[in-house]
Amino acid sequence: MSEISSPLPPVDAVVIGAGFAGLYQLYRLREQGLKVRVFDTASGVGGTWYWNCYPGARTDSPSHVYQYWFSDELLAKWDWKERFPAQAETERYLNHVADKFDLRRDITLSTRVTSAVWKPADARWTVSTEASDGKHETVSTQFLITCTGPVSAPVVPPFPGHESFKGQIVHTARWPKGGIDLRGKRVGVIGTGATGIQVIQTIAPEVAELTVFQRTPNYAIPMRNPKYGDADRAAMRAGYPETRKRVWDTFVGFDVDADPRAYADVTPEERRATLERLWADGSLNFWLSGFRESFFDQAINDELSDFVRDKIRVRIHDPKIAAKLLPSDHGFGTKRVPLENGYFEVYNRSNVRLIDLHEEPITTITRTGVRTSAGDYPLDVLILATGFDASTGTLTRIDIRGRDGLSLKEHWGCDIRTAMGLQVHGFPNLFTTSAPFAPAAAFCNAPTCLQQQVDWISDCIRYVRAQPGAKTVEATREFEAKWIAHHDEIANLTLISKTKSWYTGANVEGKQHRVLGYLGVGNYRAACEDVKAKAYEGFEIA
Repeated sequence: MSEISSPLPPVDAVVIGAGFAGLYQLYRLREQGLKVRVFDTASGVGGTWYWNCYPGARTDSPSHVYQYWFSDELLAKWDWKERFPAQAETERYLNHVADKFDLRRDITLSTRVTSAVWKPADARWTVSTEASDGKHETVSTQFLITCTGPVSAPVVPPFPGHESFKGQIVHTARWPKGGIDLRGKRVGVIGTGATGIQVIQTIAPEVAELTVFQRTPNYAIPMRNPKYGDADRAAMRAGYPETRKRVWDTFVGFDVDADPRAYADVTPEERRATLERLWADGSLNFWLSGFRESFFDQAINDELSDFVRDKIRVRIHDPKIAAKLLPSDHGFGTKRVPLENGYFEVYNRSNVRLIDLHEEPITTITRTGVRTSAGDYPLDVLILATGFDASTGTLTRIDIRGRDGLSLKEHWGCDIRTAMGLQVHGFPNLFTTSAPFAPAAAFCNAPTCLQQQVDWISDCIRYVRAQPGAKTVEATREFEAKWIAHHDEIANLTLISKTKSWYTGANVEGKQHRVLGYLGVGNYRAACEDVKAKAYEGFEIA
C-alpha cells in the first residue's frame, strides 16, 4: 500500500529534471533568493547522461561547446579528456557541477512528478510526486519549470509476445547502471538511428552473434575523436571568451556556421574540396558548416547525399549489404545525422547479420527471440534502440492541468502549440525548456539553447516578481498563434518538413506531424531578447 504523507512546505518554484537545464535553472533561481525544489526520477543527477549509459554512448557535440558558460572558475578548472566525451565523463561533469555549487540540497531524486494542477484561487500549482519507495507527496509552488529534456521519453514499439521472451529485453534509454555482460551472447538490436549506431559498433566485437533489425538506413559521419593533453586544453581555454559569445548567434549553437557562399557561385571543384575538407574534420561540421541551400534545394541536397553515399559504399565489402545500408528515402541532413566510429565496417564481420524490416517485418517476439515474416532469430538479449517521443513525450506523460482543468496531453493531442517553446497559453506560470517550437527541441547544441532558455525564464520570473501585485505570467493566445505561424513559415521551406522522422513526430503513432524544432538559434535568441526588451510583450502579467 502506498504511503500518503502530509504536503511538503510550499516553494517559489518547482523544477522537473536534474540534467543540464534543471541544474542551471536551480542555480539561477537561487541567485534571486527563491525557494526551489527539483525533482528527478533518476537516483542521480545528470538527466540524459544519467540514463543513457548504454555501450558506446557519447556526445556528438565537441566538449568545448558542450558545457556551461556561467562560471569562469568552472571553465578554468574542468579538464575535458577528449573531443567527444563518453557518457561517463559527461555524467561526472554534471555531478561535479552539482557538488561545486551545492545544488544537491534542493534536489529530490528517485521521485517522479505524477501531476501538476493549477489552482486559480491561489495562483499556484499543486505538484504531486511519487518516490521509488511508493511514498506520495504534494508541494505548492508559484512557478513550475519543466527541464525534462527533448529526448527522454522512450518509445517501445508494440511488438506482440515480448512478455514471453525468456532472455533480457532492454531499451537503450533505461540501460542498467551496472551494465549487461554481452560477451559470447546472441544479441539483437532493433533500430539504427544515432543510439543504435553507437551500440552496434561498440558491442559487435564482443558478442557471439549480432542481429541488426533495420527499418531505415542512416547517413552517418566518421568521428575523429582525439584525446586532449594539457596543451590542447590550454588552447581551448584561451578561446573560451570568443566561443562563449559565438555560440549564441550561430545557426545551431556551435561555434561554427554555414558556408556564407552561395552554392551557385562555387565551382564544382571548389564544392568538392569543401565537402572533402569538412568530411575529414570528423564532426558535425560536415552537416552544419556546408552549404545552407542543402536544407532547402532538392537538387543540391541530392548532390550532397550522393557524396555521402559514395563514402559509405566503399567501406562495405558485400554490395548487397551496402545497398541495404545506403539511405534512399530521404536526403542527407533531413533527419538526425549521427557520428560513427567503425559502424559500417561492422557489417563486414562474420558474426553480424543485417535484417531489412522492409523485406521481412517483425511479426512477434517469441520465448527464444525475434520472429520475422521470413523466420526465427534466436537471441539471448534484445536491445531496443527505438527512439523517443521527442519534445512532447516527457510532458504528456505527466498529468498537467492548467486553467479550467485543461489537460496538456489532450491539448497537444489536438494541436501542438507553444509560445517560443517557453510557455503554453492556458497554463499560467508554467515554463518549458526543450519544448516544441524552440531550437532546443532538435536543432541546437543542447547546452547552448538550454542555458539561453533558462536565462530567459529566470529573467522573466524576476521581472514578474518585481511588479506590484503581480502573481502570474502567461503567453497570450494571439502571441502563441503568431509564433506558430512564424515557425511554420520557416520550417515548411525546408526539406526537413517533407521527411518522416522524429523531427516531425512521425515516429510516434497518432502524433501530429509537423517540424517540432525551430530552425535558427541566433534568430531565436534575438526574438527572445526582443520580447524581454519590450517588457515581455505577448505575455500577460496579472
